[in-house]
Amino acid sequence: MSTTQVLAPVGGRAVALADVPDPVFSAGMVGFGAAVDPPREVVQAVAPVSGKLLKLMPHAYVVLTADGVGVLVHLGLDTVALNGEGFTTHVAQGDDVTHGQLIITYDVPAIEAKGLNPIVPVVVMDEREAANVAPSAAVLTGNQIASGAGLFTANK
Repeated sequence: MSTTQVLAPVGGRAVALADVPDPVFSAGMVGFGAAVDPPREVVQAVAPVSGKLLKLMPHAYVVLTADGVGVLVHLGLDTVALNGEGFTTHVAQGDDVTHGQLIITYDVPAIEAKGLNPIVPVVVMDEREAANVAPSAAVLTGNQIASGAGLFTANK
């Protein structure tokens, strides 16, 4: 079994995935993990793990670790409809990235101005067992978490 430490891609208030106001994420349909409610400012979204940038869209990205763990970072809810507005990418799909490396600049105020929720779900893709994801203390208590701090541990 592999253990993957998944880091917060942005700072803010740590949130249990079940509390994300979108059933696709809160019910674990995409996978299990946690979320971060970012500060209302322009933030730098970083890689939560080291690996290959498997998928890169302006509003979301997936990093695949050497152990085959795919971690999705989704910047805001329903932000795909913005067609990249409010996001600036700094890497290319297929790049090798290291945890903490800048991936996307995320304009949180611009997202809120469009009436969208800026929360950032972070999930292990296709993880069907919630018990395989151990949230950090910050997630359990809803406390502030720094970008790059441990968000949860994934066991596969």
